Amino acid sequence: MVRSQAAETFLVLLAIAANKGLSVPLDNHEAWGYVDVRDGAHMFWWLYYADSPSAHYQDLPLVMWLQGGPGGSGSGFGNFEEIGPLNRDLEPRKTSWVQAASVLFVDNPVGTGFSYTDRPDGFATDVATVASDMLVLLEHFFRTKADFQNIPFYIFSESYGGKMAAAISLELTKAIAQGTVKCNFAGVALGDSWISPLDSVMTWGPYLYTTSLLDDYGLADVNNAAGAVKQAVEAQQFSKATELWSVTETVVEQNTNGVNFYNILTQEPDEKLTLSEGEDYIALQVRRHVHRLQGRSLSELMNGPIRKKLVIIPQNVTWGGQAEEVFSNMAGDFMKPVVDVVDQLLNAGVNVTIYNGQLDLIVDTMGQEMWVKRLKWKGLPSFNQLRWTPLDDPASPGITGAFYKGYKNFAFYWILKAGHMIPSDQGPMALQMLKMITQQN
Repeated sequence: MVRSQAAETFLVLLAIAANKGLSVPLDNHEAWGYVDVRDGAHMFWWLYYADSPSAHYQDLPLVMWLQGGPGGSGSGFGNFEEIGPLNRDLEPRKTSWVQAASVLFVDNPVGTGFSYTDRPDGFATDVATVASDMLVLLEHFFRTKADFQNIPFYIFSESYGGKMAAAISLELTKAIAQGTVKCNFAGVALGDSWISPLDSVMTWGPYLYTTSLLDDYGLADVNNAAGAVKQAVEAQQFSKATELWSVTETVVEQNTNGVNFYNILTQEPDEKLTLSEGEDYIALQVRRHVHRLQGRSLSELMNGPIRKKLVIIPQNVTWGGQAEEVFSNMAGDFMKPVVDVVDQLLNAGVNVTIYNGQLDLIVDTMGQEMWVKRLKWKGLPSFNQLRWTPLDDPASPGITGAFYKGYKNFAFYWILKAGHMIPSDQGPMALQMLKMITQQN
């Protein structure tokens, strides 16, 4: 089998790490490490330097990728399933984002992926702590990797990662103004993001009904369950709202015969999950939304060859071993919206991009558009007056792959034929979007 240069480099580095005990790979290919963001809280990061035949990494942007969950691992799922140089089988990915940018994967919140905490009270319980932890990591990263301080830096995210990205971006903007973090922050991109959870839940029924996945009875059932979530959110009972969100997902599955929340055109036999004996709804949601990011083959890869390559992973740390605790500790914050944070970013002049997959259910586009239309940003009326522009699918010239519109520092991409994980479903279109956002021709 003929291997790509990326695959050959990976194997060489793996051999070096395993045989010589090195914790840092060859310069200008990759780097990784841990940052102690709080006492007993250790956050793992993994950097791929841009690998472009036409440009040096210093002439290309730096992108930090934040996974969802909370509890999903960027170093694992985002890297090997979505945008990294190699796929889960260690074969080259043609649509890797590393060809257009240096990519920094961070396993956050603490306890996600290879990140870990030494004690039970070390987990984050809200996005404020998540943002605070990330600021510690970013200060360390840009101080020790000073060659990245002037390179345009973007935060890209997916799912719950978008909620964290919004909060992190706001704190980063403040830190840069105060001089505590030195970097060239160029913008944040929120992909299928959990910015306004209630808007997502309240549009599940209408979306499924218009796509022929619910009948009248099912629509009533889903709307009733969603209404209970709304009551809890409006009463500021956010832990209860998280449980009722789980109940609503069960109602959706029962009425659609197990629709896949991440792509409505797919259905898997194990999608119809029910409570096990002695299990609560939070544990059920961990199975639904965290375990799917830690499939058996990916776990074997991360806890096998990748662990050996990285060398620095403590012996008592298992990739994904604390993911359930990450999710359960964030349950009280899960259903809280951060629309006001997006407003603050826009008003501060930060470049904000929304992108969403047409076939996503859990964060459907209908719900995204609802909260966008409630923004208080003064540019919103002008944005709303614009018509969108069709974008050709790079893999199928002449066929529309997405729609786009933007005004000043706000943009929206509607990605067609994609579900929740856009880079996995529509890799070429996602790569083109990256280049457009980072202003590459």
